This record gives sequence, C-alpha cells and structure tokens, in this order.
Amino acid sequence: QVQLVESGGGLVQAGGSLRLSCAASGRTFSSSAMGWFRQTPGKEREFVAAIIWSGGNTLYADSVKGRFTLSRDNAKNTVYLQMSSLKPEDTAVYYCAAGVSPRDPRYWGQGTQVTVSS
Repeated sequence: QVQLVESGGGLVQAGGSLRLSCAASGRTFSSSAMGWFRQTPGKEREFVAAIIWSGGNTLYADSVKGRFTLSRDNAKNTVYLQMSSLKPEDTAVYYCAAGVSPRDPRYWGQGTQVTVSS
C-alpha cells in the first residue's frame, strides 16, 4: 500500500501563487507515476498534472499548462505542484495520486482545498 500526504492548500487571491506538496511512503516501487487531480461539487474529477518517475516526463491539462509546474524530490519521494497566476476557476479540492498510469491512479491522498478569490 502507498500512503500519500498532502500539504500546501489554502486561500489565495487571483493572480497569486500556491505550492502543493505530496509525500509518498510505503510500497512506492509499485507506482511509476505521481500527480494531481482536482474536483468541484457536481463535477467529475479532473486530471491536472502528472510526472513519470522514469525519465521525469510531465503531463499537464490544457487548462493549467503554462501556469502550473510539477517537480520532484527523488530522495524524499515527494512531488510539488507550483501553481502561479491562479484563477477563480482553479478553485477545487486537489488530490494527490499515484499509480502505474498517470491518468488512472490506484492510490489517492485525502485532498486539500484550494480557494482562489477574485
């Protein structure tokens, strides 16, 4: 089993920045990808970004490309989502995720609220 611990959510004004962190522990060798999804009430969970550990290839949703940046700390088994130029439509619960497929993860964090005010 893989455990994912998230931090960094909060309230920020439009145009501001936030940095989300997700630390993985447990059977991390079973997960080749880590990333982020987000969800608002009444909507399906949306893919945001992911990184493939082997090679460091990154994937971004069109809605965040150019504004959000994924990075990793291999020694800490941690991924970071640097969010800049935030918009009110970025408001959502953000979930860290891990698994074999970056778009169909097996493990999930508890979620952290990101609220962008205008």
